[in-house]
Amino acid sequence: MKFLDQAKVYVRSGDGGAGAVSFRREKYVEFGGPDGGDGARGGHVWAECVEGLNTLIDYRYQQHFKAGTGQHGMGRNRAGKSGEDVVLKVPVGTQILEEDNDALIADMTEVGQRVLLLKGGNGGFGNSHFKSSTNQAPRHANPGEPGREQWVWLRLKLIADAGIVGLPNSGKSTYLASVSAAKPKIADYPFTTLHPNLGVVRLDTREFVLADIPGLIEGAHEGAGIGDRFLGHIERCRVLLHLVDGTGEDVAEAYRTVRSELAAYGHGVCEKPEIVALNKVDALDSKTRSACLEALSQEAQRPVYALSGVSGEGREAVIAALLREIDVAREEERENEPKMAWQP
Repeated sequence: MKFLDQAKVYVRSGDGGAGAVSFRREKYVEFGGPDGGDGARGGHVWAECVEGLNTLIDYRYQQHFKAGTGQHGMGRNRAGKSGEDVVLKVPVGTQILEEDNDALIADMTEVGQRVLLLKGGNGGFGNSHFKSSTNQAPRHANPGEPGREQWVWLRLKLIADAGIVGLPNSGKSTYLASVSAAKPKIADYPFTTLHPNLGVVRLDTREFVLADIPGLIEGAHEGAGIGDRFLGHIERCRVLLHLVDGTGEDVAEAYRTVRSELAAYGHGVCEKPEIVALNKVDALDSKTRSACLEALSQEAQRPVYALSGVSGEGREAVIAALLREIDVAREEERENEPKMAWQP
């Protein structure tokens, strides 16, 4: 399935049905009076968070969604039938924004969450509503209220426990493939990964979701290489795994480049817990390996793991470190949850 993390769609609620102008006409009833029924409301436009989706690809092929029109009122005081609602089904982590792609309408974070985007137009009153002592045979009824229309943006930000960051070709996809059942595209050239990948990582009886986002380049926070959209996918991660290519020219500079982009992007990404690993150590001799580990550790101001997605070296140690940080983050989230007041 192709991955799409942003889509622009047009939504329109249904028009309300018109009220009816009708009079009771029966044998032996000389003055039946008005009996026009009310028109029905038009269909609403909803957004609903559902399971089983991890992309917005469906909205590449259909961008227009219109709710049904309410049925008109009928004689004998019969009201119309409400218009059919339209439901936009979106994956967990989808944000709905105004047409300017800035103002947030809703943040869909839980399965089953529903948000009303546009209300359908109200139905009009039939002529029976306008009968009075001075006008016992009204010959007018209300038209239905027109529906509303709007363009909205759907933006998907993946929800994962941990996210892998690093420069292009730093071995992120290889590592994800080695620790999960995910099958990302892997090749020996930069920008092999063009969209985020998710994998479930297991260690003993524990498991968590790991996200691999495309490599970041200088200027990513400003949209270079659509990096601003890629960075959005790690906003919800509890911990970051920062992979640095040990075969690169300057591991310290590679680390600084990514960290500066995270800081410039903002949204709290730079403050997230970080595990740093020197990747591709299987391709280094012992002297180069020691020098790279020392340089990277000094730059990051923390211990650095030696890692190889190919040979498997350091794989379980990094997973265990990620799990520890995830546990700490989950505990903090539980403590920060609002407490329900006890009631007798």
